[in-house]
Amino acid sequence: MTAFIAVIFVLGYAAIVLEHGIKVNKAASALLTGMLVWSMLMVGHVGVPDPGLSLNEHLTSIASILFFLMGAMTVVELMDAHAGFQVITDRITSSNKLLLFWTIGFISFFLSAALDNMTTAIVMCALLRKLVADRKDLWTFAGLVIISANAGGAWSPIGDVTTIMLWIDGQVTSANIITKLFLPSVVCLLLPMIWLSPSMRGTITRPAMAPEEHSGVSRSQQYTVFIVGLFTLLGVPVFKQVTHLPPFMGIMFGLGILWVYTEFIHARDKERGQLQVTSILRRIDHSSILFFLGILVAVAGLETAGHLGMLAAWLDRTFDNIFAVNTAIGLLSAIVDNVPLVAAAQGMYPMSTFPTDHRFWELLALCAGTGGSILIIGSAAGVAAMGILGIEFGWYLRRMALPALLGYAGGIATFWLLWH
Repeated sequence: MTAFIAVIFVLGYAAIVLEHGIKVNKAASALLTGMLVWSMLMVGHVGVPDPGLSLNEHLTSIASILFFLMGAMTVVELMDAHAGFQVITDRITSSNKLLLFWTIGFISFFLSAALDNMTTAIVMCALLRKLVADRKDLWTFAGLVIISANAGGAWSPIGDVTTIMLWIDGQVTSANIITKLFLPSVVCLLLPMIWLSPSMRGTITRPAMAPEEHSGVSRSQQYTVFIVGLFTLLGVPVFKQVTHLPPFMGIMFGLGILWVYTEFIHARDKERGQLQVTSILRRIDHSSILFFLGILVAVAGLETAGHLGMLAAWLDRTFDNIFAVNTAIGLLSAIVDNVPLVAAAQGMYPMSTFPTDHRFWELLALCAGTGGSILIIGSAAGVAAMGILGIEFGWYLRRMALPALLGYAGGIATFWLLWH
């Protein structure tokens, strides 16, 4: 039964990759995979005393991620509906494609270190929709945002879920992770940017705004929605630090404020119904959220069945070297979620083996954080960008996988040269 569960996951993953060839939406394949994995767990009793209890435990973290994604996407769509992003895009006057490419890359890199990679991807993709009209250029810029956000999140203790896990559990300290991983993370960004730069020639074409779009929204309303929305997104780490509540509570708190405000200013005007949250919710790509649900549930099933633990143990036996082990973990994080992989590594290696700020933990943060850039479903940033811009899995694989892999290898090599 254990082998059968692994086969189900592999076949489901293949269906996701071949989405356009088999004409089945990736969300359907992901949901079917996740449900089948857990059905086999419940029916087969694969050495798990109480699979239902394990599922409930996993659903807590999965629901937290999904609610955060839904809340953040709604806030961004609400800001967009009120022309909030024009506050920024009107100030970006350059149409030089290469200059904008490098600007977006570094903004995403440093923004991710302050926020987190998923929130950064959501904000930057919303901005890109207002800056770039051509779909392939838009997707290329979004691919850069994914790579930049994951690289920027790796060197910050609050920039990625995996670094947060290592930081909270005491494997790394803030000052040390910044010192050791900043330059390798920069290399993870620079190499893909250099690789892609030759194709970024010419000028960008901005999307045309329909004359009736945002009609009836005053300048003060535009700025108010933009500022409250921005503070909602930027304030999530602060909210978490002060209240010790999960991030989705912070995003929902801000959404609640925006909801009340927009109801107040639009409730009496029936022509503005499309600017209310009830209408905004229809714009969100719910299929991407269901896709994320299926993938996370399937990976949680693999963890519960012991596949990820066995995989980690095999890596430890096969590669008697922390660089080889962590490199493999990073590559695997492009396929399965990096959170259970890091959790498995934390369980396998006690602090007595690798004490605080050991190279193993630093390299684990770098590899798990940046390896997910190789595939679009390998990170929360990639899944968010896929949902907002409709990026195809196969296109990302052909266009962005090699540059991301080049940056990943360069970051590891830089870490080895600096701290070996």
